[in-house]
Amino acid sequence: MKIGDAARALDVPTHVLRHWDDIGVVVPNRLPPGHRDYSEEHLRRLRVLRACQDVGISLADIRLILHRGEFERNAVIAAQLARIRRQKTQLQRAERFLEHVVSCTHDLMTRCGRCSEYSERAFEGHDEVTP
Repeated sequence: MKIGDAARALDVPTHVLRHWDDIGVVVPNRLPPGHRDYSEEHLRRLRVLRACQDVGISLADIRLILHRGEFERNAVIAAQLARIRRQKTQLQRAERFLEHVVSCTHDLMTRCGRCSEYSERAFEGHDEVTP
């Protein structure tokens, strides 16, 4: 498959596929005149690459995790999982805070002990605030 067809199939500009090829993340075959030739396997790899990007993994790290045999693969995945778990905790804390704010009866949030507790904990970077 030509680069333009592959780009349309993945909904990315052709320059993005060229960049990914140039840095060695997904390297297609070459036809005799030097044109890139993407197989179904390349398209699957590119879809996995896009999925990895969607969860916040950098291209440098994607190179390390595409192949099971890469030395740093598990460490990169573990680090990404840890980041996701931290984000999840922060989002849950934010959700609890906002749910409280909606039902808070104080005229100013600064007069509410629970609102103040959440804001102080968030500012200090603590992981947990009891609702």
